[in-house]
Amino acid sequence: MKRLLAGLGHPEKDFKSIHIAGTKGKGCTSTMVACMLQGCGYKVGLYTSPHLTTVRERMTINSKMPTEQEFTKLISRVAVEASKSLSKDDEATYFELLTAAAFVWFAESEVDFAVIETGLGGRLDSTNIIKPEVCGITNISYDHTSLLGSKLSEIAEEKAGIFKKGVPVVSAPQDPEVMGVLKRAAEESGSTFCVPGDDNEFSYRFEATRLLGPHTRLSLTTSRSRFEHLPVPLPGEHQAINCSVALSMMDALKTRGFKIDDQKAIEGLGNVKIRGRMEMVRDEPRTLIDGAHNAASVEALMRAIGQTVPYDSMIVIFACQRDKDIAGMLEHVQLGADKIIFTTARTKRSADPHDLLHTFQESCTKMAQVAENLEEALSIAERAVSRDDLICITGSFYIVGEARKKFKEQVAV
Repeated sequence: MKRLLAGLGHPEKDFKSIHIAGTKGKGCTSTMVACMLQGCGYKVGLYTSPHLTTVRERMTINSKMPTEQEFTKLISRVAVEASKSLSKDDEATYFELLTAAAFVWFAESEVDFAVIETGLGGRLDSTNIIKPEVCGITNISYDHTSLLGSKLSEIAEEKAGIFKKGVPVVSAPQDPEVMGVLKRAAEESGSTFCVPGDDNEFSYRFEATRLLGPHTRLSLTTSRSRFEHLPVPLPGEHQAINCSVALSMMDALKTRGFKIDDQKAIEGLGNVKIRGRMEMVRDEPRTLIDGAHNAASVEALMRAIGQTVPYDSMIVIFACQRDKDIAGMLEHVQLGADKIIFTTARTKRSADPHDLLHTFQESCTKMAQVAENLEEALSIAERAVSRDDLICITGSFYIVGEARKKFKEQVAV
């Protein structure tokens, strides 16, 4: 990345950046930060992954993707430079090319800030070339263990690899083993370390109103900021934690001398919309999609649906990747689902649905069956649901992306 970006004129040095790592919630947290900065009048780039329906979703400026023409020119330029700067034995990866293209676009568009989500881990991630103004760490749990380590402490070490000397760090509450690693890494880098609720005043509560329906409200107060009784823009109590990290990062930016207007930030927060996260894509029958792709995310999803979406029974259409904690994901799926239809996503890494069914039936007696693809799974589900039931499609961003494409005419893009 250093060689590639040097050949491109070091675009990563032309904008202020914010860096966010974690196992789950980092995309939502990144989007919240970007929207609040945009609300404060800044021109803001946002780089996240994966995408659902088009690769251009991964990079936006003030919530707008590059046009197909812009994106084609960016990728072409970066690919040409990669062929010059890198040897055949050290070719750039798909993610490295996209990261470089995003940085070039942000620099040439003269963004004030770029909010950058890590792709995988942190220490060796392609995005870890930036010197951010603040670092954020969302919930850390088990994922990509073959690459990041089989222990939470090892995974935390990789995530903490984004810390930079003197750069403030904000972390969500963590497992004690994880928190010890993060605090030690922050101390070694000379960084202030903030945990909402421990180092500032933070509280949240679940409520239901006629205007907003079931939702979570939070309050967060520091010596510099006062956010009181804010409706969290995304459903689920886990999003209150993500939102507290985003708000604390905005507060940290104030310590760096940036002008942040609390009321304008709140207005920006109200504009947060994220595709593929508890997104209702169809009303009849009600169909919800969510890209939960590890055990902790599936657990949070099932809890959030139970809190915010009334239904008589729920059919879950489930597909995931072979390298995931399948047993852990299925353990949490069965807590919310009344019936599960296992299927496969259009990717070579997708787990065999018959294997998923076998694993599921070893520990659960709930109704379950196999469908060869999403279309067949939906056909089965549609015949089985009534008006007050719910269909939930989850397990990976691949299957959710397929579903979103199918329903895109009914979805506000």
